[in-house]
Amino acid sequence: MTSMGVNAPQVASALSQSNIANEVSIAVLKKALDSQRTIAAGLLQALPPVPSLTSEGALGTRVNTFA
Repeated sequence: MTSMGVNAPQVASALSQSNIANEVSIAVLKKALDSQRTIAAGLLQALPPVPSLTSEGALGTRVNTFA
């Protein structure tokens, strides 16, 4: 006999369905993250190269600081 009217098979079935729903949600999330990773990598590759810093001449080679 069950206490407080709780039916163990119904509870087990509900937990199983909940676990399946969670697994599906996680799989969808992983697909979305993979898609975002691919998009981000494409955007990073599309960026122009960073210009190199100058190492000679009067412009851009000195830092003037004042206190």
